Amino acid sequence: MERIESQRKNVKNWLLKGNSITPIEALQMFGAFRLSAIIFVLKNEHDMPIKTEMVYEPNGKRYAKYYLEKVS
Repeated sequence: MERIESQRKNVKNWLLKGNSITPIEALQMFGAFRLSAIIFVLKNEHDMPIKTEMVYEPNGKRYAKYYLEKVS
């Protein structure tokens, strides 16, 4: 459980610094296999305004890219 909390904290801090993150980046940087689950918790339990952008590659693959919504 401690590792999951650490991954969640790392992703949260990364997003708060204005960065975006993809599942492969989360795995490489924080060892987080289930970024979508972390994003779900951050959105629902921490009220973070996280947006999802679907990225489509020319080879047909797609993945999610997460970032904080700009609040004015």
